[in-house]
This record gives sequence, structure tokens and C-alpha cells, in this order.
Amino acid sequence: MANNERLNSKSDYIFSISLIGLLFFLFGFVTWLNGALIPFLKTACELSDVMAYLVTFAFYISYFVMAIPSSKILERIGFRNGMTLGLAVMSLGALLFVPAAITRSYFLFLTGLFVLGTGLALLQTAVNPYVTILGPIESAAKRISIMGICNKVAGVLAPILLASILLKDAEAIKTKLAALTDFTQRANLLDELAQRMILPYLLITVFLALLAIMIRFAHLPEINPEEDEEKDTSNNTKKSIFDYPHLLLGVVALFFYVGVEVIAGDTIIRYGDSLGIAMSSAKYFTSLMLVFMVIGYFFGVALIPKVISQKTALMLCAITGIFFTLAAVMVPSNLSFEIPFIDLATFQSVILTIPYTVLFIAMLGIANSLVWPAIWPLALNNVGKYTKLGSALLIMAIAGGATLPLLYGWLTHILHSTQQAYWIAIPCYLVILYYAVLGHKIKNK
Repeated sequence: MANNERLNSKSDYIFSISLIGLLFFLFGFVTWLNGALIPFLKTACELSDVMAYLVTFAFYISYFVMAIPSSKILERIGFRNGMTLGLAVMSLGALLFVPAAITRSYFLFLTGLFVLGTGLALLQTAVNPYVTILGPIESAAKRISIMGICNKVAGVLAPILLASILLKDAEAIKTKLAALTDFTQRANLLDELAQRMILPYLLITVFLALLAIMIRFAHLPEINPEEDEEKDTSNNTKKSIFDYPHLLLGVVALFFYVGVEVIAGDTIIRYGDSLGIAMSSAKYFTSLMLVFMVIGYFFGVALIPKVISQKTALMLCAITGIFFTLAAVMVPSNLSFEIPFIDLATFQSVILTIPYTVLFIAMLGIANSLVWPAIWPLALNNVGKYTKLGSALLIMAIAGGATLPLLYGWLTHILHSTQQAYWIAIPCYLVILYYAVLGHKIKNK
């Protein structure tokens, strides 16, 4: 881009790509903390399953609210300042967890999550273009791969680190709470439990604030995207975004994908707990799902497009998701096994007790790994001057992570089964399969 500042040296490039990699690590870390938060807040705030899954609603609905406003904000202040503002907003959201923990206010926890998600939506909208412009366009795929690995590795670490603090001695605390009949003693114990949130979220607040200052004064190229609407003549017969059904169907498919991904990652710890698995094992389940996701991601990097196309990868992911979901809901929940697992927080070997049904939910990470990168290019194919609006609509589809986990929680209540509630994933994968086979081909003449 002609108007962009250029990086002056190889050292500038290395510094910039490392800093952006740190931001992608941050995306994954903050996003996947929710898997540990849900069972913790369910106990600390004495919530039903439906109420506990408001955690995902408060976090992911911010993407729906902020997608278009974020683009407007960035038009005014620029991408570099947008990164700083996004980090500052996230720092404020993390800080809200301190008074929430002191007062044990679930409303304040949800407010903090919404503010965190708001800052993250702004930050992601600002950062993603940098992955493309921080070097030659022909090596952009390599940079995107590096960013994806940073994101997923953070997702593996985050729930382990937070769970090791919040869910320590969880079984003993539950037993003690069940035995307490005195209201004051019970409230005091729950207050002590909630206050475990203070230190980790103060540290997150400080880290985000320092990172905001670093970004503000770092030498990063500003992005001044050239407006190409006047140059675009390939779609001059199209009058609105609604003339691109393959894009709109892509938004629908992405909505169901994000929903089913969040269901798999953020309910699995609580699912293991509901099956009677000790929290010492269950706290690793979200990380296990993300390990499978990283495996799928590496397969995608190796196979696409040399061996399989993006649409074929999307179809295979949907079929795999249906298979693993059917296995998860049909396998008896009392069948389990033990495997060694490396705790990436301490690098110590631990033995995990894993029901087969939980393993199949974790393996949805493989099914989910390539859906996001496959849907985006299929949905934005040949939309011309509506690319920016189409991108905003796709970001808004992240609201699937807000609504579908709530529906899962409601089904656990209606069906009286955390296992059978996973039937909700089947229609999600069927929508993705339809888009892979037919939906992406539908064009208006």
C-alpha cells in the first residue's frame, strides 16, 4: 500500500511481528479463560447451569455489538491507536473483576467480561490487517500460520493456569459447602473462594496496561488502506450486500461454527465435573480440546491447498464434527480411561482420568480447527466493494458463541443430562456441511 509507513530494517520487522504475535497470544489467552470461569463462578455465585453460561453470552455478544462500531472508531483514530485503545478497554474489563470478587457480584463479573470482549473486538479489528502488511504479500500465509499457533498455544495454557488457582481443592470446598447449614459461614466461605480472582486479574490488568503503553510508543507502520470502491467494476450490477447469498450464508455458517466451538471448549470442564470426574483432572479438558485443535491446524497448514481445497477441508471438518458428536452422546458416560498428560503450566506429568464421552467432545477440536479459515475466503469471494461490510457481518457472527452455549445450558436443564444436551452440535455441523457442499456456490445472477 502506497500510503503505509514502511519498516526500515529486518530488526524492525522481527520486532513488529513478535509484538503482533504477542497480541495473538493474548487473544487466545483471554478468550479461553472462560472454560475455567464457568465451573468456578457456578460454585462461587451459586448458579444454575443456564446462569453459569451467561459467562459466554456476556463475552461473545460484545463482538456482535462492537463489530461495526469498531470499524468506525478505527477510521477516526487509525489502527495503531486502535490497538492501544483496545488494550486499555480490556485492562478496564479485567480490573472490574476485582470489585466483582470482593462483592461476589455475578452482574459485575458479567460486566467485566463484556468490557473485556469489547476491547478484544476492537483490538482484533485493528490487528488482523497487520498480519498481511508486515512483510511481502507472498509470505502472508506463513505469518498467519505463526499467529494461529500463538493463539492456540495460549488457549492451551490459559485454562490450566487459571484453573490451578481458582479450582484448587474444588472437591473439598464443595463437600464443605454441602455440609454447612449456617448461612453466615457459607457466605464467608464463598467470599473467600471468590477472592481467588483478585490476584490473577490484577496481574492481567497490569499486563494489559503495560502492553497498551508499549504499543503506543512502538515503531509500527500505520495502515492507511486505499479506498478501492471506485476502482471496483467487477460487481457493478449488485445493489446491496443482500445480492451476495453466498456471503450471507457464510455468516450463518460462521454463527453456528463459533457457537459449537465455544460449546466444546467452554462446557467441557463443567461436563467432566457433572460426570463426577475430579476437578484435578477436569481442569485440563479445555486445554486437551485445544491440543486437538492445534493438531488439526497443523494438518491444515500442511495439506491446504496442495492436497485438499478449502471447501473440501470445510466438508471434512463438518463430517468429523457430526461423527464425534454422535460418539459423545451415545457412549456410556461411566466408561473412562487414564492417560499421561504434560501440564504446560508446570511442565510436570500428570495422570488424567477421561471418560470416553469427554474425549470425543475434546476431539471436536480437530473438527473445528479449519472451519474459520475455510469459511472466510469462501464467503468473501468476489464481493468487491462490499468486502469491508461483509467482514463486519462475519465478525458479528461471533455472537454464536454468546447464544448457543446458553441454549446448551437450557437443554441440560430440560433433558436433565449434560451429555444429551450435546445433541445441539449436530444441527450446527449440518449447517456447516451444507455451506461446504452447496451454500458457498449460491450466487445471484
